[in-house]
Amino acid sequence: MRARRTLSLTAGLAALTAVPLLTPATTATASPACPAVTAVQTPAQAAQAAYDRLTTAQRIGQLFMVGGPATGLGATTESMITRYHVGNVVLTGRATTGAAPVRVVTSRAGTLATSAATGDVPLLVAADQEGGSVQVLQGTGFSRMPTALTQGTWSDATLSSNAGLWGRQVMRSGTNVDLAPVMDTVSKSFAASNQPIGRYQREYGYTTSVVADKGTAFLSAMRASGLAMTAKHFPGLGRVTGNTDVTAGVTDTVTTRTSADVAPFKAAVASGARVLMLSSAYYRKIDAARPAVFSPTVIGGMVRTDLRFTGIVMSDDLGNAYQVHNWTPAARAVDFFSAGGDMLLTVTPTVVPAMVSAVSARAASDATFRATVKTAVLRVLTVKAELGLLAPRLPVTGYFGSLTTASLRRWLDLPTAGAFDSQTVRVLQYRLSTTVDGVFGARTVAALQSYLGISRDGASGWNARTVAQLQRYLNTQL
Repeated sequence: MRARRTLSLTAGLAALTAVPLLTPATTATASPACPAVTAVQTPAQAAQAAYDRLTTAQRIGQLFMVGGPATGLGATTESMITRYHVGNVVLTGRATTGAAPVRVVTSRAGTLATSAATGDVPLLVAADQEGGSVQVLQGTGFSRMPTALTQGTWSDATLSSNAGLWGRQVMRSGTNVDLAPVMDTVSKSFAASNQPIGRYQREYGYTTSVVADKGTAFLSAMRASGLAMTAKHFPGLGRVTGNTDVTAGVTDTVTTRTSADVAPFKAAVASGARVLMLSSAYYRKIDAARPAVFSPTVIGGMVRTDLRFTGIVMSDDLGNAYQVHNWTPAARAVDFFSAGGDMLLTVTPTVVPAMVSAVSARAASDATFRATVKTAVLRVLTVKAELGLLAPRLPVTGYFGSLTTASLRRWLDLPTAGAFDSQTVRVLQYRLSTTVDGVFGARTVAALQSYLGISRDGASGWNARTVAQLQRYLNTQL
């Protein structure tokens, strides 16, 4: 299960849990005994164990993150997971109808990580949740987030308080990676000309010190919810004019390997960022021959040596970005991993087969590349282990017994050894924002079904469809 998170439900919740217990309205039926407890593994050990049981195709699949609409992944994206073993998903577009429909999407994504598809290794499910015009998850259950530039004017305490709430909202939607914060620095005089960042006020401020301070405040508070946070777009897009998504030849002629613009990224790494997204711009004074996303100087030199970053190096979009349109999909994949990258992001799923095929072929014929791929896979699996994703998952049986009770109580930040009693019901009702009376009846079931994104069926207690959806959801949380 995922490492326990510090999700305080406020003093009001503490008061609720202190109320004397009442006779529970519903008693959980005992389930089969829990599996024997094994020795605790370090993340590196858990990653190695997972690596050893995966097939070659499943290992390579861990290196890809494929796009799928936040309103429903769709058949093409799902087939990339089931047929090509892709191990990670990024929610694209906008989901504006609230958290419950997103929970349906993320729970569905979790069911695709089967033994045949991913070797039972769960997916990283990511979303761009920055604020302003870049907020994929919206609607009831998601606060509207202002631009990073506005966030940067707040005190650290105010920013941390708000980001903590946003993080819990994102995490409880079943999303476990936030592709934020933006750690690029744009000067005030240049912001209007800077298409990728300044135009949309995605920067936290106009100086590296403000960006480092406010960006890490956001990062730390969001991370406390259990999210893996992503510092982007290394080594910075604050000194270019063009947007690499829609323009080719975007080049930074100013930034050097030791520029102050790198400092916010160093601060983000020190604050616990476990993903670092690379820019696809050229940096003339660092590596004029290749975009950063294909540069061993940037990845091996700046990221691994200068920043001493041990997490996942992720590409910016390599599926649809016009900056890389002169490279075939196959060449983009091989060049990215050859340079030392760990996870290739493509919002366009249709390029995945060519990319996977190219990486597989190169790995089969080139021992050096094969070793590079192995290192990348282990980095991905290690971060997944740190998030608790390599622990045993709750079986989706539709049966509400002791395993489900323990998982539900853990999600509610209660001791797992307890029963499904009135205290558990009260905390669940509080979490669901329904009447808190300790009685598990039709009203609470209806609230739970709405929260899980399934239709209300009038049940007054547990039934198989509700339990199964709860189990799917809990697998995205613990």
